[in-house]
Amino acid sequence: MSERFKELPEEKQISILEAAMEVFAKYEYKKASTDLIASKAGVSKGLLFYYFHNKKELYLTVYEYVKQIITDGVTDSRLLEMTDFFELINYATMKKIRILAEHPYIVEFSVRAFYSEKEEISSDLKVKTKEGIEQNYNQYFEKVDFIKFKEGVNPFEIFKMLIWIVDGYVHERQMNNEPLCLDEISKAFANWSKMFKQIAYKEEYL
Repeated sequence: MSERFKELPEEKQISILEAAMEVFAKYEYKKASTDLIASKAGVSKGLLFYYFHNKKELYLTVYEYVKQIITDGVTDSRLLEMTDFFELINYATMKKIRILAEHPYIVEFSVRAFYSEKEEISSDLKVKTKEGIEQNYNQYFEKVDFIKFKEGVNPFEIFKMLIWIVDGYVHERQMNNEPLCLDEISKAFANWSKMFKQIAYKEEYL
């Protein structure tokens, strides 16, 4: 985030980021109009590029903004005290799905970012996605009791697979223009989680 942008009042920062998120959610990166973003944010295009050096910097700032909304919405004291891997991932996933259900542009933006290919920002997004997954794992699973896992099972790989399943579900719903159904995803994720738990945990912990 540029220093010039940080100097703006928080309300104005959010206005610009929300406008940019909406446009980047609706259009692929190269077709997302900075004129439209400026218009929705109530600033001139010249002023928009006064705050951001280029379109790429604006996009990556929106990416970090979306990431922070989800992180703030998911993280609480209960989550940070959980010691069971599957209890924690179930709890965090359901909170994340609630956030996505309440913020449709976050869903569309996240899907476009996750599946970005051959765009100017694609390589940066791949790096950020990988770093984000590793960062979340190290932050949230610090107190998890990994002794429950069978020898040879990598908990981080289980974590990644469950993330991919949820992201795939969200993507499918979005592509079919269907709303996120919290009850449906809760039941589906409970089944996926149970299946992975049977595979990953020692028998005495099932």
